[in-house]
Amino acid sequence: MPAFTFEKISPPARRSPTTAAPQKPRSVISQMIDRIAERRARRSLRDERALRRDEKPAE
Repeated sequence: MPAFTFEKISPPARRSPTTAAPQKPRSVISQMIDRIAERRARRSLRDERALRRDEKPAE
């Protein structure tokens, strides 16, 4: 006979799906960071395209 046993715990009852909570407005700092990151990404793409244009196929 075992010295101890584990009590079976049933999973919590499912809740009915609720509507998504309204999102909080983003802070000014996060908006500024997003703008900076977007500009940096655009600049890197533009620079990459310029490098490709300058390269000529080796013959």
